[in-house]
Amino acid sequence: MGALRPMGIERWWVLVFLTPTLIGLLLGTFGSIFATLGISFMDWDLLTPPTAAGISNYQGLPDDRLFMRSLWNTLAFAGLYVPLTVIISLFVALGLNRTIPGVSFFRVAFFLPTVSSPTAVGLLWTWIYAQDNGVLNEMITAMGGDPVRWLSRSVALYSVVIVNVWGAIGGGMIIFLAGLQAIPKDYYEVAEMDGAKSWQRLWFITLPALAPSMFFQCVLVTINAFQAFDYIYILTRTGNGNSTMPTLVFSIYRNGFRFFRMGDAAAQAVVLTCMIMVLTLIYFRLQKKWGAQA
Repeated sequence: MGALRPMGIERWWVLVFLTPTLIGLLLGTFGSIFATLGISFMDWDLLTPPTAAGISNYQGLPDDRLFMRSLWNTLAFAGLYVPLTVIISLFVALGLNRTIPGVSFFRVAFFLPTVSSPTAVGLLWTWIYAQDNGVLNEMITAMGGDPVRWLSRSVALYSVVIVNVWGAIGGGMIIFLAGLQAIPKDYYEVAEMDGAKSWQRLWFITLPALAPSMFFQCVLVTINAFQAFDYIYILTRTGNGNSTMPTLVFSIYRNGFRFFRMGDAAAQAVVLTCMIMVLTLIYFRLQKKWGAQA
């Protein structure tokens, strides 16, 4: 019994030190979720007391042109951003999972955009994409071409996808590198002895072994795609505070903090959360089915 008492005291101290984090989790995370859900059924402008609105905030979403345009832009952005980020991150990890001179430098170089300030990076790419005196247009003009409006409504989607993919490659590279280095070398040695070519070793050994890393990366990148805001807002903002390529998060920001329609903003946030939850559940169902077939 005497040996158990110190253990009990240690558990109490663990609880004491975890209490601030648990309080923050309950109030900051779960409290925010329930508050957002409640506000979505109200009319509130932050200045006057909220009034009940029922489901009118949700019913008005299909008639909200900004919301519908933002929904389409978000889906189009995710459709390009997710596969490009996963595929390029995988190939970068495969290339840097080798014993080559300067491999540590290249790993740091690819990972650096992930930990850089989105504001600073966004301003840098704004200068690169600038129509007048921008780096890309200067190169095009030097080769005899005409300047391109890289951030216009017709081209902005592809421009912001490039920037976001560039900023996300480093995180995916780290995930895939961890998965690659966990694969036993014996598998490759046996396959090489059996005469398997490099593409066969990649297809039959590397990719199946990376399935957990691939699943985690797909879920993470999909969530990030639907929550994308920083780069897109900095690159596509206009002089009147609008955006040439608004996304769902931009629509939530604009309704809540420019027009002070907190009920509409909360309803859109709830819809966005439900979309992410549904996509995540689909990923998990596909993973179970894939695992059962394998």
